[in-house]
Amino acid sequence: MTRSDPGAFPLTLGVEEEFFLLDSDTGVLAPMATQVLAGLDGHDGIKPEALRYQLETVTGVCATIDQVEGEVARRRVIAATAAEQVGCHLVASGVAPGFLPDLVPLTDHPRYRRLAQRYPRLVATTGTCGCHVHVGVPSRELGLQVIGRLRPWLATLLAISANSPIAGHRDTAWASRRYLRWSRWPSAVAPRAWRDVEEYDAEVRELVRTGKILDERSAYFHARLSPRYPTVEVRVMDTCLSVDDTVLVAALVRELMAAAVADIREGVPVTPLTDDQVAADLSAAARHGLGAAAALPDRVALAEPVCTLLAAFVQRGTGADRQRALWQRAGTLPAFAKLMAEATLGSAVAALSRGTCLV
Repeated sequence: MTRSDPGAFPLTLGVEEEFFLLDSDTGVLAPMATQVLAGLDGHDGIKPEALRYQLETVTGVCATIDQVEGEVARRRVIAATAAEQVGCHLVASGVAPGFLPDLVPLTDHPRYRRLAQRYPRLVATTGTCGCHVHVGVPSRELGLQVIGRLRPWLATLLAISANSPIAGHRDTAWASRRYLRWSRWPSAVAPRAWRDVEEYDAEVRELVRTGKILDERSAYFHARLSPRYPTVEVRVMDTCLSVDDTVLVAALVRELMAAAVADIREGVPVTPLTDDQVAADLSAAARHGLGAAAALPDRVALAEPVCTLLAAFVQRGTGADRQRALWQRAGTLPAFAKLMAEATLGSAVAALSRGTCLV
């Protein structure tokens, strides 16, 4: 029995992916989300984000990785097709390849307006796209214990998902420039080893009280108890360039959580790791990508199909590796945006054409 056996623990999954909209002619950020969404006739799996040059896709609650793959791929195809109809590319990247606009194209929503009023510079300078994986847990208490055991592997997940080396029309020398930019938010930090839910909740309340965050939803810890769903939400990852990368990340998050639950039940001690060491490992992963990441924990019993996905990933390289190759090939921002859009959509079309996933 593998660690992810649903009979041992009901590891339901949900995946949120954020995307940029780039102008098809120029490759610059295109604040066209309203127009794209208008062409979708209220599709409930594709939503606006804080800035009008972003879209978010959201899967339903998935029981299997097969289901995750199908839902992620279908939503990419639907969103990319709608974007194309209004002159945009849908692009999966942690940061946009050009410059951020001088005027912030804020989505017209009360919460986003409050964020922009309270933190205008952060909203203007941290436009990024991430991948968030939710895994269902039966209680907040168990979820918090799991988060404590995920701390050593956040750098690995970041390194695997790293997909944002190009920004400001140049190679930034970071595998995940998104991590550096997103970390400007005061709460965008690794989770601490909280003793219990009461301590976790008290820290969130203190962040609100001191004005460091707007509300509970703005506690952007890299892994957290979801404020809206009965899940642990792992949110350290860049939006992945391909559906295969997203499927791999979701599968690994599930395996890591299953191993954590098993260790909790067996009384295995938590690996001691200081907050400074976690932060240093994350910074190294963001800078250097896969070469800086720790190995997967020995206690994770990876199913053979997941091993196959991981082996294929190692062969093709990270999204950052592939972005750099496309950047060298393109030569111009419009050409690069087109190649990135083709990679974003092509992986989804290929996944749907297969009809089944390896997992």
